Amino acid sequence: MIDVYGNIMRQNYTLRADDNLRVQNPSDVNNDGIVNIQDLVLVAANFTRMGQNIADVNNDGIVNIVDLTLVAAALGGSAGAPLARHNDQEIAPIHTEVREWLHQARQINLTDSTFQRGITMLEQLLTSLTPKETTLLPNYPNPFNPETWIPYQLAESANVNISIYAADRKLVQTLALGHQPVGIYESRSRAAHWDGKNTLGEPVASGVYFYTLTAGDFTATRKMLIMQLIFLQTLFESIVIGILVCLVHENAR
Repeated sequence: MIDVYGNIMRQNYTLRADDNLRVQNPSDVNNDGIVNIQDLVLVAANFTRMGQNIADVNNDGIVNIVDLTLVAAALGGSAGAPLARHNDQEIAPIHTEVREWLHQARQINLTDSTFQRGITMLEQLLTSLTPKETTLLPNYPNPFNPETWIPYQLAESANVNISIYAADRKLVQTLALGHQPVGIYESRSRAAHWDGKNTLGEPVASGVYFYTLTAGDFTATRKMLIMQLIFLQTLFESIVIGILVCLVHENAR
């Protein structure tokens, strides 16, 4: 068995006649049958660890950038293995991480074809994590109550602010996100978060609001809708009353 740190733990198991034997690919670090971004992240999480460790792909006694590059070389080697971003963005590496991996890999003087392929795959991964243009994306969930996430992409590093306005264009809240590097900010752990409160810490009323992303010279605005529970209840009651009125009129004919 493998613990969360990649350490190998012994476990006795009796082999049955109907068991299928499969030789594990060393690059398939988490042994799920496919080499993908998860394996890269697991190796990176174990950097500098010494001794017996499943993330030590080349079995040299230490987990380092060589192991990660060898895993990168195997990306795409299994059917359906992704070459770019992983579907689960919460665990996918970010632009700055991959850029640092690539920098470290290039510092190693290895001309081995497998290692060089690993560098090429890291280059492709970095490209996939580099937006071609800065973009403000739709918030989610929308409509929402009481909180929402505002995703965006940065083609250049910039100081990022998100201003939230009411329908009358009065400023409700400002999310000062500070200086952000190039990258994709879409997952809940990376997107901007708004708790549905104004600058005084008070929950805002239901209705339409606008959010504006300012990143360097870039500015874009989108619309969102907050629906508080009391608003939803009132809306539901109005719909029910409307249906009943229609039924009464229909029966009166």
